Amino acid sequence: MQLFYNPNLSTESKSFVFDREESKHIVKVLRKKNGDNLFVTNGLGYLFKTEITLASDSKCTVAIVSFQRQEPLPYQLHLAVTPTKMNDRYEWFLEKATEIGITAITPIICDHSERTQLKLDRMEKILQSAMKQSLHCYLPKLHEPVSFKEFVKQNRDGQLFIAHCEETDKKSLKSQLQTRTDVTILIGPEGDFSTKEIQTALENKFVPVSLGNTRLRTETAAVVACHSVAFTNE
Repeated sequence: MQLFYNPNLSTESKSFVFDREESKHIVKVLRKKNGDNLFVTNGLGYLFKTEITLASDSKCTVAIVSFQRQEPLPYQLHLAVTPTKMNDRYEWFLEKATEIGITAITPIICDHSERTQLKLDRMEKILQSAMKQSLHCYLPKLHEPVSFKEFVKQNRDGQLFIAHCEETDKKSLKSQLQTRTDVTILIGPEGDFSTKEIQTALENKFVPVSLGNTRLRTETAAVVACHSVAFTNE
């Protein structure tokens, strides 16, 4: 099954028109014609079965045949990850985390951050592409970048963790995770969180954890954390 995305679809929708780019892809590349079925999600959990009523490469039009709701994850996973120096590494993390299963992502700006400017539009497209490729019907929420201090002081439910590399008393993340529970995890930059940031997190009820016995790159650590939560909830 090939999945398409349209955020404007609702259970009240009767039909809609794809934009020119997707229309061309559907008609010219996929060679779809009138009467063929296409599956579309609105990123909010719904999968719509549609039928092409006008196979135009400039405005492919479909009618809604039926819809169903995909079961959501039994937990909410929010990863706060510092932007990496190289854009492509952060984009890799976004793609893989979406495939594995994640609810929200916030880029956090830390004391040791090497990059503070992000192309959110491009990042959003990567999330959409990964959602479609993995046949998920829930699009992760991408938040605006915020400072580390601002993020950790926000009130949050569920389990709160900070993964860092300092030689202090830490527990294994896998040993601390609870099933069917919301989770927020902080992942730092290549130079790790500063000692002051770690202390601030602890003061705001974040639990220090380890992701393994080796030192991981930022994007690798984020994917490992994401998979640990998913695996715990299988």
